[in-house]
Amino acid sequence: MNDALYREIILEEYKHPKNHGRLERPTHVARIRNSSCGDELHVTLDVADDTIRDVRFEGTGCAVSQAAASLFTERIKGLAVADVQRMDEEEIVRLLGARPNPMRMKCAVLVLRAVADALEDKRQK
Repeated sequence: MNDALYREIILEEYKHPKNHGRLERPTHVARIRNSSCGDELHVTLDVADDTIRDVRFEGTGCAVSQAAASLFTERIKGLAVADVQRMDEEEIVRLLGARPNPMRMKCAVLVLRAVADALEDKRQK
């Protein structure tokens, strides 16, 4: 993919993110921070029958972290938890259409880490 198209995808997702916000009654939650740049993400998930029924994110950070969060949360809706837990940074690269530089890759995988943390830390109600 060329750089112009990659930048266009990032900017479009950043300006018009999917799944932005918080779920009222999440079953799983996580907050994560990238210490190297300060980006933060808060994810809320609704999981039932080992399936991600819904997911939302809020956060502050660069366009790459916010775009990756938008794309990844859209990708995992309706998937089995086990399938999501097997995903790695290559899934983020595929969704973005290109591999960010090493500093931006840390931003891009923030959502992957946040979802993994949320799935490990089930909220008991």
